[in-house]
Amino acid sequence: MFEMKAPVMAGIVGAAVALGGAAAAETRVTLKSASSTSSYYVMMVQLGEVILNQSDGQILPTVEESQGSVQNVAEAGRRPGAFLFTTPPNLISNALAGEAPFERGNYEEIRTLFPMPFVTVHLVVRGDSDIESVADLAGRSFIAGGTGTFCQGQVAAIFETLGVADEVTYAEMELSGASGALRNNQVDGFATCSAHPTPQLQELSATLPIRVLSFTEEERDAIIEANPGAGKVSIAAGTYTGIEGAIETMAVPVGAYATNMDEDTALAIVSAFWEQRDAMAETNPWWAGVSPDLVPQLGAPLHEGVVAFYEERGISMD
Repeated sequence: MFEMKAPVMAGIVGAAVALGGAAAAETRVTLKSASSTSSYYVMMVQLGEVILNQSDGQILPTVEESQGSVQNVAEAGRRPGAFLFTTPPNLISNALAGEAPFERGNYEEIRTLFPMPFVTVHLVVRGDSDIESVADLAGRSFIAGGTGTFCQGQVAAIFETLGVADEVTYAEMELSGASGALRNNQVDGFATCSAHPTPQLQELSATLPIRVLSFTEEERDAIIEANPGAGKVSIAAGTYTGIEGAIETMAVPVGAYATNMDEDTALAIVSAFWEQRDAMAETNPWWAGVSPDLVPQLGAPLHEGVVAFYEERGISMD
């Protein structure tokens, strides 16, 4: 089993995968998703385990911690070697259009592999505070996701849509320090964007009463109108310790993409993913909502090695 620590996770290198003998000998693949406190990091660990458990010495995976989707896409445009990374598809569109911060890089080579569980927006405050809604964040200090991350941009857009963007005092801090800052009353709240349940909030809610803000239906409709890629999601009661009601929030699609990956390796990884999806969902239920029909939402062309795989299942990017 993998130990859930970033320095140790680099030691995933050396475990080998053949996945049915399809891939070329000893192909090294870097798996990159998010920070070690996020559910997406856990997903990459689990994916690495899937590759390991079907190994025959041909694919060597390395899991790397990341600051988030913006960093992942930026690296995809310039990084050598087989690279598997996660990001919402709108950042792929931004990179292909050469929009900031993706003005430089070879993003035309990005290819779709498979969908990931959606990013869920969590707006977190102390459970003993008087902050009950997004409007109550006016005049409060708030960490709107890690600096320069997709989450920060997503939350800023939501606040702009809901008319509170100019009334919130933004604290510049990395997400890794947000839980401690909330615990010590250095900030009134923070945002984290990850599939739920997110390990950071599971750990925090076990030791500090927290509240995750819900949006009203009117607010959610306004957010979707401004960002048609977003969707409504309900986090079940009891997902986080002490939160007895459902949390009505927003989510956006996420995909796993590749650069510099040969066709046999891509097919081996994608085949293994779908073969093991149900088994992965038994350990982490967020995988259960991932299905092949989500592939067309991912924007980038399918990897050439998996086109036939998806066509056989009635899936194309057309």
